[in-house]
Amino acid sequence: MSSQNHLPRIEYKKILYVTDLSESGRQAFPHAFAIAHRNNASLTVFHVVENRDLQSLEGYISDDLWEELSSRNLEDARKILLERKRENLAIRNVEQFCKDCLADQPEQPDLNYEMKVEVGERLEKILEEAHDGGYDLLVVSKHGNRASVKDAVIGDTTRRIIRRCMVPVMVVPLEE
Repeated sequence: MSSQNHLPRIEYKKILYVTDLSESGRQAFPHAFAIAHRNNASLTVFHVVENRDLQSLEGYISDDLWEELSSRNLEDARKILLERKRENLAIRNVEQFCKDCLADQPEQPDLNYEMKVEVGERLEKILEEAHDGGYDLLVVSKHGNRASVKDAVIGDTTRRIIRRCMVPVMVVPLEE
């Protein structure tokens, strides 16, 4: 009665790294980067601007673009942001965030990564991207910007991602 137990071969070909651009969120980037590099996988850096926080973009973009976005409905504003990807300062801030993360790492090899910024409800957008994007792994920090005392142990968004995500989730704890 011999039964061979074989572990399935797990391959990471497409990795989603979710960030709120906070310092704690930054600590998960090297993990996502290393896994992507070692597996020759694609890496997507994903950031969500909440509908109610659309005004938070005001500090990231030019006054002219802010006026244009403010005068349109949310879907039009989102389309403008995505169409102006490389010119958009919110996108450049995500790009700068990634460059800063890589600058902290000694002699990291080059890795191409895609950046995506979406406007909407944070959890829903993250789950939509994770489930519809064909990802093999989602990487997120233990917590980002803390909104409440209950978020002090593990962030509310991270906790809800773990509960609802159908893709394996790697939660990176904060360094002490």
